[in-house]
Amino acid sequence: MEANSATAQAMTIAGLNLIQQALTIYDSDLKLVLANERFHDMFKLPRKYNMPGADFGETIRYLTERGEYGDIDDIDAFVQGRVDQALAFEPHYLERRMRNGRWISVEGSPLPEGGWVAVYTDITNTKRQEQLLRSRSEELSDQLLQYAEELSATNRQLESTVMALEEAKRQLTNSEARMRLTAEMMPAHIAHVGPDKHYTYSNRRLSAVMPGRPSNIVGHHIRDALGESAYLAIEPHLEGAFHGKASVFEFNDHLSTRRIRVAFTPDGGQGQSRGVYILSMDITEETQTRVALQQTRRREIAAQMTSGLAHDFSNLLTIILGMQSKLQRMEIPPEAQELIEATLAASRRGGTLLNRIADMTGQRAPEMQPVNMKAFLADLQTLANPTLPPTIKLTIENGIPDVPVLADPGMLQDSMVNLILNARDACSGHGAITINTALIHDTWLQIRVSDTGTGFSEEALKRALDPFFTTKGGEGSGLGLAMVYDMTKLAGGEVRLENTVVGGCVTLRLPLRRVHDETAPGLVLLVEDNPDLRGVIRDMLTDMNHTVIEAASVDEARALLESVPEISMLLSDISLEGEASGVDLIRSLPPDGIPCFLMTSLPKTDPLYIEGAARVPILSKPFSVDQLDSFLHTR
Repeated sequence: MEANSATAQAMTIAGLNLIQQALTIYDSDLKLVLANERFHDMFKLPRKYNMPGADFGETIRYLTERGEYGDIDDIDAFVQGRVDQALAFEPHYLERRMRNGRWISVEGSPLPEGGWVAVYTDITNTKRQEQLLRSRSEELSDQLLQYAEELSATNRQLESTVMALEEAKRQLTNSEARMRLTAEMMPAHIAHVGPDKHYTYSNRRLSAVMPGRPSNIVGHHIRDALGESAYLAIEPHLEGAFHGKASVFEFNDHLSTRRIRVAFTPDGGQGQSRGVYILSMDITEETQTRVALQQTRRREIAAQMTSGLAHDFSNLLTIILGMQSKLQRMEIPPEAQELIEATLAASRRGGTLLNRIADMTGQRAPEMQPVNMKAFLADLQTLANPTLPPTIKLTIENGIPDVPVLADPGMLQDSMVNLILNARDACSGHGAITINTALIHDTWLQIRVSDTGTGFSEEALKRALDPFFTTKGGEGSGLGLAMVYDMTKLAGGEVRLENTVVGGCVTLRLPLRRVHDETAPGLVLLVEDNPDLRGVIRDMLTDMNHTVIEAASVDEARALLESVPEISMLLSDISLEGEASGVDLIRSLPPDGIPCFLMTSLPKTDPLYIEGAARVPILSKPFSVDQLDSFLHTR
């Protein structure tokens, strides 16, 4: 590389030596960077002033002392003046006569990095032609001759100016290209719309922020580019921006199921000529994290509240129940008997409430099992029908193929029963409840529970998933939907509340995790950082007729998965060598890839255990070969 650079530099200098003009380049410290041979020949300078590093002030002093600039009384002051001009360098063009009688033009241009380049041209012949023209053109008036000379000088100066403008144009073009590239690489959509609401600029990132939209939208109306639904969501803020009011807001884009943050900034126009700058960002993950943190905080508050009170409250309820039981066995008036029954019912309700709070605040790990949704929904209808009056009809429409999927049937059943009971209460004794299931984009398992009841109020749509929020007064605990939300989030899913034209609707979306039926022996990737334990488990797998390939860390496992396509199964410990865990490894793999299993000695309350259990089956250590065989081949 250094040889190539030296060769290129030598060729550049050789080329500069062939041109007819003298050329010098000085840096911002007034040191010579480069000068060609023509510079030495034109000014008859000693070699040291033609070498890189020569000082500009010393060169000027030499030329001054030689008389190049005429008779100078104060050489020091003259040299200092030239140095000061060079430090504040400005583009210029001038012509002057040298001591030897020859004329030269001097053209200087600053460099973007500091310093300047100067080109010296011998214009003696041009000057002689002008003199000859003056001497031979007696018919021309002095005024016309002077005009011709001035025009000639002006043309040379204009040529210099054009070259400077071309250089400025090149630099501006490069700067614009860099700015456009920077804008297009930003993870946000930057745009401008004119007064007619048509795009005048876009960094072509709209499709990345809001999938399903076009990239090249300049000239398009904003309504056509975004679609009717998104446009209606932003229209009030856009109109405000056209009237000079800046705003920042968020909205849900239903087409792409993304959460979008938008900033509108009015431009410098006035009235009917005003446009708007737009900055749009996808904040879906940020919003999910924020909601999850809020929900976690609520859970922590609930846990803190119950941890100190639950024990004492349970003791008090036990005392109340015991005393009321004694009162029941006494001879008391019927009116008192009714009060005792009411007290007992309230106490039992308090005990039930404590159990539900414990379920909500306790971190239970999901137990992923193969679930046949057709059979699950049939059992659910059998379980739910006795809780519904004859005047409320439950209909289940199953759109999921008759193949098992991985889910926690206990958590899912609890969620569905809660939703059915909530829908029953919303129907107020008469109506219909419909459960609809489907696979969405081969990514989600979706369950919609809709009813013909009163629907959600505006406050309920915002707060129904909060613990202890209820619209049922003293009859409600405010924990049903909160439990559904917690269990769904624990499994990696999401909950949506909405109103339909006839009532309310709750939609659950769970990650679609298919069950792999591969039971034949194959190549197993065993990921375990303990070499002794890895050897024992390897022997277990080989006894089961599997072939084994081993890794001790997530990085090693990923490398093997990329380079060995024959791997048909993954068995990994959660705790591994390095910072990444087995859960990180599972999270990075496609959900429809090879069968994956985890093993661990962590307790079921550990956050890594809980997250891993929501994704794949987990086998607790220690285990025998029979337990491992059953675990791998009955899932």
